[in-house]
Amino acid sequence: MCRLFGLHAGRRLVPATFWLLDAPDNLAAQSRRNPDGTGLGIFGADGKPALHKEPVAAWRDCEFSTEANEVTATTFIAHVRYASTGALDVANTHPFLQDGRIFAHNGVVEGLDALDARMGELGVADLVGGQTDSERVFALITAAVRGRDGDVGAGIVDAVGWLADNVPIYAINLLLSTATDMWALRYPDTHELYVLDRRHPDQRRLRLRSTRIRAESEHLTSQPSVLFASEPMDGEHWRLIAPGELVHVDADLRINTRVAFPDRPRHLLRREDLSAQAEASQHA
Repeated sequence: MCRLFGLHAGRRLVPATFWLLDAPDNLAAQSRRNPDGTGLGIFGADGKPALHKEPVAAWRDCEFSTEANEVTATTFIAHVRYASTGALDVANTHPFLQDGRIFAHNGVVEGLDALDARMGELGVADLVGGQTDSERVFALITAAVRGRDGDVGAGIVDAVGWLADNVPIYAINLLLSTATDMWALRYPDTHELYVLDRRHPDQRRLRLRSTRIRAESEHLTSQPSVLFASEPMDGEHWRLIAPGELVHVDADLRINTRVAFPDRPRHLLRREDLSAQAEASQHA
């Protein structure tokens, strides 16, 4: 599946280093069912978003797996993509940027014709530059946030609620960030998504590693932070987010959480319902 990682450091800028295709074995020796691209989205000192995206198949570029991405920001979203829809190009590589917000997604949403029709009704079709279901989901959220006068949490609930009622869904795990706030949703229980509360750090340098993503920050040894990840990373006590749970972290690192979607999607896809490409992207 695609790997998600989010880090919120509060109001202060912090430097952090990311290795987005870090793996314990040699990527060149593995099969070609390897990541199809990586991306890192941040909000820097000026409060403006910036995206660093590489639509590079890992098996083609062994050196790329060990390149360090050193950035300074208040909020960070990292994504390792396994393609289910769309070409291997920048337009289809996460994260995405709309209305000054950064978004990344793990999952599969089908019914793309219905999604396109809905985007046309809401006047947001022009926000989508690629072919992915993820960018379409983001456009629906953006439209809903506009309709809610900028209330991001309400917009996520409205948009995902429409998706849950109207199109087939395998999973919608998402991270959405501004310069001051971050939201995470796990829906339904198909894939895992975890949160790590480091608002009271224990003086250990932040050093996290999973099978694909590694992150380090000396500054977060003593500075509070809140993190999200698709899988537990080394050396920390992660909490599994409940199915349907929406988590919001504000600029002061206050955490608000609620089960926004207690029920499963009306048209829940099973693994055997997926195309071969979609199935491979979710269970690589």
